Amino acid sequence: MRPMFQRAASALLVTAALAAAPIAPGIALAEEQYMAVPSSRVGPYSAMGTGYYGGIIDYMTYVNKTGGVNGVQLTWAECETEYNAARTVECYQRLLTGPNGQKMVVFDTLGTPGAYAVINRMAEDEVVLAQFGYGRTDAADGRVWSWVFNAAGHYWSQIAVKMNFMAQVEGGVENMRGKKIVHLHIDSAYGREPLPAMRQIAEDWGVNLVEISIPPPGLEQKSQWLQIRRERPDWVTFWGAGSGMNATGMTEAARVGFPRDRMMYVTFGGAEEDMVPAGDAAVGTYVVANVVPGKDFPLVQQINEVVYGAGAGNLANPERVGTVYWNRGVAAAVMWVEALKNAQAIHGKDGQAVTGPEFRDGYEALDFTEEKLAELGMTGMIAPFKLSCEKHDGSGRFKIMQWNGEKFDIISDDFVAAPDEGFIRGLVEASAEKFASENGMTVRDCP
Repeated sequence: MRPMFQRAASALLVTAALAAAPIAPGIALAEEQYMAVPSSRVGPYSAMGTGYYGGIIDYMTYVNKTGGVNGVQLTWAECETEYNAARTVECYQRLLTGPNGQKMVVFDTLGTPGAYAVINRMAEDEVVLAQFGYGRTDAADGRVWSWVFNAAGHYWSQIAVKMNFMAQVEGGVENMRGKKIVHLHIDSAYGREPLPAMRQIAEDWGVNLVEISIPPPGLEQKSQWLQIRRERPDWVTFWGAGSGMNATGMTEAARVGFPRDRMMYVTFGGAEEDMVPAGDAAVGTYVVANVVPGKDFPLVQQINEVVYGAGAGNLANPERVGTVYWNRGVAAAVMWVEALKNAQAIHGKDGQAVTGPEFRDGYEALDFTEEKLAELGMTGMIAPFKLSCEKHDGSGRFKIMQWNGEKFDIISDDFVAAPDEGFIRGLVEASAEKFASENGMTVRDCP
């Protein structure tokens, strides 16, 4: 493993710690590809950040230890954002160019507020914004957002899957008329992101949608749950961030007597680290997952053996290998590496580093077939998907899981798509086209 930087004590300071011999400023080694890691290991969102970015770093370490990317070794820098939008911008600026002179080719904020804060810089800086199941949803339209991707699904597809699951429990969409759903969310761009699709579906189905926000960091929720007790909803969608907020949601639900098997948690609130602190109050809670947890996937076993077996793992607690957040980070890094391989092949640069535009071409060419996932050791871990010039949103499919007090039970046999994917795509394109028109952006002609 050859990480370029390690996070310093200051949340924003990045210091160099090269494992190889010193490199003259501005000179990039052809056999190295620089990556940026804007982590969130500090503060109320640390469980999410340490797991996710731990998975990313562990996979890059695994790739380096098994020959690199067609011989190219990955190097990286880490900068602490604390899941804060302003600090994400500062980290973006600090990480943009590595000490060897290479520019970063991909940026993954792990947060919708951070993604919104940097999204307008991507095209100018020629950096891919890889929103792994979060972020600005209409960026799924590659005609408008050529440098931004929603691989592994976005929040509009996710909320459609959730509402369809509720309808199945209620006996069909026709039985949703007159039902009440509370959307309880952190008061941020992330918490509000699913609302355009959710409002439209609720209107179409005759559902009474009640929106209740929680000020960050979301540790105080008593007044919101008292309101929920008065509203007496049939379902609650919980859009929280950080294990403290997510665990508090379940304990407050128990306090006011709201059943957990009528609560559905967002992907970034549905992990072991969110459930365990709530104890018995978490039992029965539903979550959706774009990446399935577990240690039995061949890739997870290989990383455990090659990386943790050599004492080179990034997680302080190796027992977290195979958990939701860590597996999600591994899957995100797999996409980086496969995009790099694609870029090398497309541009005839086998065994060489690539530029931002070349990496973007490679990312847009991602095609995770069942055969490809089997080759990677990821069958059943993520849903198959293919990106294109126009389609930047991955599979849009999720597994439904339920917490049993010790682990997640998988409720859905397969990854579940929105019942009307054309409807969701129509919302995405309409939103993207409106934004492009209002901001003078060119809409690409895709083949």
